[in-house]
Amino acid sequence: MATDKKYALAPCSGMSPYGLITRAASTDTVKERDDLISLCMGATSADREGFKELIRKYPIIAINGCEGACVDKILEQKGVKVAKVINAKEELDSKNLKPTDVVRLDAEGERCVLIMKKKINELID
Repeated sequence: MATDKKYALAPCSGMSPYGLITRAASTDTVKERDDLISLCMGATSADREGFKELIRKYPIIAINGCEGACVDKILEQKGVKVAKVINAKEELDSKNLKPTDVVRLDAEGERCVLIMKKKINELID
């Protein structure tokens, strides 16, 4: 899908099942669309070379794992205001879905990823 506008997805890097879901959904969605890139929040937090410029180049969709909103807070500390925000826990709770593992996707986790991919696409389209 080609558009004039490109977004950067900033998924949660937390060690929770919701963090895993945000990373899987972001990675899958970036592979499927040419109007997205993905940001590494660890590299962003650590001020890794090139990320200071990258976080200012595209509008960012923050995909927080939970109400802690670490993605928003990290970007705010870097002087960047996110364009759009998703809270994975809220989205999945509204569908009565709950991921259970921090490193492996089971059938429920895969359903969660599909819900999050749909939400990401809705925000962009």
